[in-house]
Amino acid sequence: MAKNSQPIAKRCRALGISPAVMGYSKKTSNRNPGGKMRRKQSEYGVQLTEKQKVKFIYGILEKQFRMYYEKAEKMEGKTGENLLSLVERRLDNVVFRLGLAATRREARQLVNHAHFTVNGKKVNIPSYIVKVGDVIEVSDRSKDANRFKALAEADTVTLIPKWLEKTDKFAGKVIALPQRDDIEYPVEEHLIVELYSK
Repeated sequence: MAKNSQPIAKRCRALGISPAVMGYSKKTSNRNPGGKMRRKQSEYGVQLTEKQKVKFIYGILEKQFRMYYEKAEKMEGKTGENLLSLVERRLDNVVFRLGLAATRREARQLVNHAHFTVNGKKVNIPSYIVKVGDVIEVSDRSKDANRFKALAEADTVTLIPKWLEKTDKFAGKVIALPQRDDIEYPVEEHLIVELYSK
């Protein structure tokens, strides 16, 4: 399985996003402090950067991202907003947003190792798209794992988006579809649509 193994801080800096969006609060890169002094980007370069930003945040590769775009295009409403809604509803992202994993990369691995159930059924596919009413929880056999014991004992406060609801320490529910204002990082999705429309 292909995966993105680029350095987080370096890539965040290149794309102009905060490492906090990725779930890393203490990562910084001090290399090349004047590195942003480049010449003006072309229109294509700006569009490509927006696409790469979204792909990097959610850990999606090109083939799958293209598939999400084609699916979003067929849905009612604005294609860009539909695209962001689709990637936001991925199971690995939902696990991260519920505070059941520290980062999206960790969430992806935990889902791969079948630590979560959706509506009582074991799901080990990070790209599984959740629907309204779905209940996501840590599987019974995983609740005893050190990772989740530490989670239960921790007093950390997680900011959960309004389209999700945390029902207890190990579970959450999808109560609505994510809206455009639920996306907390700066992205101009219309540029992604323009890029794919060429």
